[in-house]
Amino acid sequence: MTEKTSSLKDTFKSVAAAFFGVQSNKNREKDFSQGKINQFIIVGIISVIAFIAALIAIVALVIPS
Repeated sequence: MTEKTSSLKDTFKSVAAAFFGVQSNKNREKDFSQGKINQFIIVGIISVIAFIAALIAIVALVIPS
């Protein structure tokens, strides 16, 4: 039985689920056994930057200059 590595799409879905705290134990175990750490680090950094940018944009819209 060969182990399949996670695709980039799977990595984004997994990071998003973990980011919001809804990651299942089964998926977490699959990520640790099949995922690539480099993908998770890069996707995690991109997700955090996108989240911060969204917060900045929302605050800029709410608070008048």
